[in-house]
Amino acid sequence: MAGITGQGTTFNLPNYVGDLFELTPSDTPFLSLIGGLSGGESTTSPTFQWQAFDLRSAGQNVALEGASAPTAEARVRANYFNICQIHQEVVEVSYSKLAAIGAFSGENIQGTNPVTNEMDFQLEQMLKQIARDAEYSFIQGAFQEPSDNTSERQTRGILAAAGNHVYMDDGGDGTGTDQALTEDAVLDLMQAIWEDGGIQVSETATLMANANVKRQLTKLFVTDKNYREESRNVAGVNVQTIETDFGRVNVVLNRHMPTTELAVVSAELCVPVFMNVPDKGFLFTEPLAKDGASDKFQIYGEIGLKYGNPNAHGKITDIAAI
Repeated sequence: MAGITGQGTTFNLPNYVGDLFELTPSDTPFLSLIGGLSGGESTTSPTFQWQAFDLRSAGQNVALEGASAPTAEARVRANYFNICQIHQEVVEVSYSKLAAIGAFSGENIQGTNPVTNEMDFQLEQMLKQIARDAEYSFIQGAFQEPSDNTSERQTRGILAAAGNHVYMDDGGDGTGTDQALTEDAVLDLMQAIWEDGGIQVSETATLMANANVKRQLTKLFVTDKNYREESRNVAGVNVQTIETDFGRVNVVLNRHMPTTELAVVSAELCVPVFMNVPDKGFLFTEPLAKDGASDKFQIYGEIGLKYGNPNAHGKITDIAAI
């Protein structure tokens, strides 16, 4: 079945009776793991920034007895940034549709209509869709900072942010032929990220994958090693865990991940960033100007992803289906 565009009426939004089931999954595990639409940080600019610094390599840096003062040193800070994208949706329902809660369609009209307020129902579904869009953007978002108002702002997702640690599971022959995931590929990537300061908080060190890659992870780290897959609750999200050389890590099954990629995420560094509209807040609902025999509301919010140290995340691409 499809949605509609434009005004909802008694003709294009028929009522039925009986239990009401949602056909489309609305889970957003990554968004939930990092704070959801009710947590996060605020910004007063569409483009928000953060910074980082590193330390020199450790060594036996000693001085001579009685030596003059050594050459001065200082650490340079680096700047990172992302952008808030706008989510704006409108729901419009005719007066007749709002009133006709007892007008039923379908073969069996005996029963109860569970939707007694069409506007509330449609707004609730729109909020779910916005959350799913934010989840997708936080994972696969392609950064876009427009120079004028002829194109949209787009936030950078975690896969694009992880550009410094990209492993291609193509057999190493450069042909681009997808290969099944290997334990070495996963551990090599995790080691590179660990060496750069990532995945050091076991509770939030996370492997994120779609169903194809999740099954391969289970085979590599549970079935083939006879480990028992366990679970734990992180930020209110129930996640599976596996044992690796770099500790016990979360495995998050996410339908918005590409089917051929695995992400390694230091989730404690990730947080949603909201730009609040004065006197309205973030992701608010408000009525639009009255124009005829209908009620019309818009939902509006601006949100982006802050991901901290980009070297604390990584990904494997070109993973074949099993």
